[in-house]
Amino acid sequence: MKRKFTASVWREDDWYIAQAHEVDVASQGATEADALRNLGEAIELHFEPPSVIDKDGGRFISLHTIEVDI
Repeated sequence: MKRKFTASVWREDDWYIAQAHEVDVASQGATEADALRNLGEAIELHFEPPSVIDKDGGRFISLHTIEVDI
């Protein structure tokens, strides 16, 4: 499924920073195009279900709820 996202891009020193508006995801790159491409990859990873690969190569998911004082 494809979905469009709005991104802001700005320069900080030698890097371009790209940040998505709809989700809390940002990335960087040496050029504006690199930053946007990296942001696309970061958004894909953001929506990927959590998983861990064990030492035998099998996949399993371990989800936990934790409580913290803030």
